[in-house]
Amino acid sequence: MTTHEIWFLTGSQGLYGPETLEQVASQSRQIAAALDESPAVGPRVVWKPVLTSAGDILKVCLEANADPDVVGVVAWMHTFSPAKMWIAGLDALRTPLLHLHTQSNVALPWADIDMDFMNLNQAAHGDREFGYIQSRLGVARKTVAGHVTDPRVAQRIGAWARAAAGYAEMRSLKLVRFGDNMRDVAVTEGDKVEAQLRFGVSVNTYGVNDLVEAVDAAADADVDKLVKEYADTYRVSSALLGERSEALRYAARIELGLRGFLDAGGYKAFTTNFEDLGGLRQLPGLAVQRLMADGYGFGGEGDWKTSVLVRTLKAMVPGGGTSFMEDYTYDLTPGNEVILGAHMLEVCPSIAADTPSCEIHPLGIGGREDPVRLVFDAAPGPAVVLGLADLGERFRLVANEIEVVPPSAPLPKLPVARAVWKPAPDLATSAESWLTAGGPHHTVLSSAVGVEELHDLAEMVGTELLVIDADTTPRQFAKEVRWNAAYYRLARGF
Repeated sequence: MTTHEIWFLTGSQGLYGPETLEQVASQSRQIAAALDESPAVGPRVVWKPVLTSAGDILKVCLEANADPDVVGVVAWMHTFSPAKMWIAGLDALRTPLLHLHTQSNVALPWADIDMDFMNLNQAAHGDREFGYIQSRLGVARKTVAGHVTDPRVAQRIGAWARAAAGYAEMRSLKLVRFGDNMRDVAVTEGDKVEAQLRFGVSVNTYGVNDLVEAVDAAADADVDKLVKEYADTYRVSSALLGERSEALRYAARIELGLRGFLDAGGYKAFTTNFEDLGGLRQLPGLAVQRLMADGYGFGGEGDWKTSVLVRTLKAMVPGGGTSFMEDYTYDLTPGNEVILGAHMLEVCPSIAADTPSCEIHPLGIGGREDPVRLVFDAAPGPAVVLGLADLGERFRLVANEIEVVPPSAPLPKLPVARAVWKPAPDLATSAESWLTAGGPHHTVLSSAVGVEELHDLAEMVGTELLVIDADTTPRQFAKEVRWNAAYYRLARGF
């Protein structure tokens, strides 16, 4: 996120004269600098000269649209900025917008307040004028009120900034599908044209044997180097260092070929499918896990929608704990109901509680050689699971706040990476609500991103988000689903 920028725009008008406008500029610089210095915000906050005319406002909005480093703009009406000046600029703006409702001072200097002070410090009603025109134009934005020295303000702006980084990634994301999706599965299907129109992501399919060519072309010297890296990074099983070493070398070839293919095409997300492996000798496991750890998006069985989400959330918090996931089975012990999540092989080690073990085991699916994979338990702590469903006429995001917990007992016979969690508010309510929403069985599990970031992202892409949290009840949730269906149909127009 160090290359990302947020532009800080300040509204005023020429009526106040040059002396007041100089004070406006000085104070707005201080506000922008406070945000720029806050570790909670993330991207650089770049101050822009005070805006006092419709032409200047339109110009800076168009420049923000055109600059690839700009992921969002923050607007503050320091004084009264007549909102008709903002119509053309806001109508043209395609970059995420945050309306900051603040002022220069924290406390009022009651004994010294005069009309000069009142003329200078007018955000209380200047921002209301700006809020009106945003609502009048139907502009999607986040509104944050409070002084920038309040940690809650910086944290909320930081959440929006992370969502804006994810949105920017979506708008330029290229995803490659190696083969099609799993046969006869419904939820992994989807409208790729609508996805490109709504999210910006470009989804393209290649034959698996295009990947096989890249795998087979991997140089032996590069394989040697990568195998050494595995041995230095993970707890590699003795079998893979001895009699099964060729399997580890082939896993390294898959990683080299896959990484090279993706990088050559500018792809940052991908899918595979165990029903379509072509000439691959192993189902990609270790390679997929390591690529996810490096920030690539992934979805199993051709699930490109989940792959998009994995990459988007990883772009929001680079290096954070985010993984492809699947609800697999339940422990329904009364009072300790938990979900065991896993997949065949492909869970990202960024969520691991400890150093993963690199192992090889049979896999009764795919009809290939035994695949190499990383095995670990997920780190305990608060997290969220997120899914994306295609409802035919639109997309729907479904999120559930969860608490990742240690397994209730060891899992010595389960040779895959896994996560165990307690969903909010409880397993029954969570499952009923998820099923009512039509949420997918493939998800993204993230301890790096929270519901506020997801809400901000959903607003940016104009997509429904249903949240299951501690306050959810099945009856109220079902009503929300029905209300949303009516709203989004009406919002599309005729």
